[in-house]
Amino acid sequence: MNNLDAAMREQVSEKPCLDTLIFDLDGTLLDTLPDLVELTNAALRECGWPERTPQEVLSFVGNGVKALMYQAVPEGADSEDVENAMRRWKALYPAYGYRLTKAYDGIPETIAELKRRGAKLAVLSNKFDGAVHEVIDAYLPGLFAVAHGECVDIPRKPDPAGLLRTIRELGSSPSRTAYVGDSTGDVAVSRNAGVFSIAVTWGYHTEGRLLEAAPDAIVHHAAELLEFA
Repeated sequence: MNNLDAAMREQVSEKPCLDTLIFDLDGTLLDTLPDLVELTNAALRECGWPERTPQEVLSFVGNGVKALMYQAVPEGADSEDVENAMRRWKALYPAYGYRLTKAYDGIPETIAELKRRGAKLAVLSNKFDGAVHEVIDAYLPGLFAVAHGECVDIPRKPDPAGLLRTIRELGSSPSRTAYVGDSTGDVAVSRNAGVFSIAVTWGYHTEGRLLEAAPDAIVHHAAELLEFA
C-alpha cells in the first residue's frame, strides 16, 4: 500500500457519523454515456455538424446539457446556433433517452441496502431535472426520497445551493451528510456545502484526477459505500 493509499484509508477511518447520502447520477449511479453519445450526435447531425467521438462526448459531460452542447458544436458557432442545437437535443431525448443506459455493478443492491439500514438517500445531478426523474424511475425506482436535476431553482454544481436544499428536504444537516460522485466537480460541491466527500472510481474520471481533488474518501466498488452508513 503506497503512502497515498494509506492517507486515504486514514481519512476514511476518521469519517464522521453519517446517516445521509446524496448521489451524483451520471458516472456514479448509472452509465449513461452511450445514450449521451447517440443523442448528442443525432442533434449535431440535424444541425448539419460533424459528429463527436465517445471520448470527446465524455470530456464534455458533467456540467449539464448547455455546457455539453457548447463544447460539442464546431468552433466558431454562435450562441443562437448552440441554443438551436440544445433545443434539438431536448426534442430528441424522448426518442433516445436511456435505452442504452445501465446501472453500475452493485449499485441497485447497495442503494437498496442503504435504504434498508435507514439511510436518508437522494440524487443531485447536473442532468436536466425531467431526465433525472425519468431515468431514476426506470433503473432505481423507489430508492430515493428526493431527486433533483438542473432547473430554475437548482443551479449546476459546484454551486452548493442545490445540495444544501436537498439536505434540508431530507431533514438532515451537512455534518451528517456525504455527497457521492465521480468527478472533481462533485468533490468541489461537497467542499462548498460543508459535507463529507466520497469519490467513486468506476465513473467518467480517472482516479488520479479524483485524488488530486482530495476527497474525504475514495471507493472502488459500490459495496464499500455501506461502510459510511
